[in-house]
Amino acid sequence: MHGLKREITVDGKAYKVEVDKCPIGLPFSIKVDKKTFEVAFEQEPDYEKSFSIRVNGKPYQVELPSIRRDALLSIKVNNIPFRVELKSATPRIAITAPSPVTVSVQRPTKPREEGVVAAPMAGKIISVRVIKGDSVKVGSVLCVLEAMKMENEITASRGGVVEEVKAQEGKAVNEGDVLIVIK
Repeated sequence: MHGLKREITVDGKAYKVEVDKCPIGLPFSIKVDKKTFEVAFEQEPDYEKSFSIRVNGKPYQVELPSIRRDALLSIKVNNIPFRVELKSATPRIAITAPSPVTVSVQRPTKPREEGVVAAPMAGKIISVRVIKGDSVKVGSVLCVLEAMKMENEITASRGGVVEEVKAQEGKAVNEGDVLIVIK
């Protein structure tokens, strides 16, 4: 498997997860603590509400809250709640099922100059919420990036003054593109 490797915590238990590419409509593989599972979306997922997946042929209904950085998420799988901890500052999607089976998608980031806010994944900017000269605090929403039909709030990892805004509404960005510079 040549996918993304991550560690997440589900209900207090850590799992090592490796995700193969996950194209919509096609099955993909995930590995959870050395055990491999075949996963397929039943339909194109609506990450803001719920969606259906099949894990090794068994159906699961997944309900997600809005996903925020460094948050403890409460996710329901077949109406069973799970608490998922996202440990790094990079946004990602985590889906859990009672097996326990976990799908985690995270885009790797390169070290950047302090104050540079980069796109964590490819997508389209749907909203820019700051302008040059604005004062921001840690956690302030700077812009909203749509990727895989999911809105991702891009937040400030530090407080300061917005020095540069490169993000433009309606424009596509690639993973790693500089969006905002805070000084």
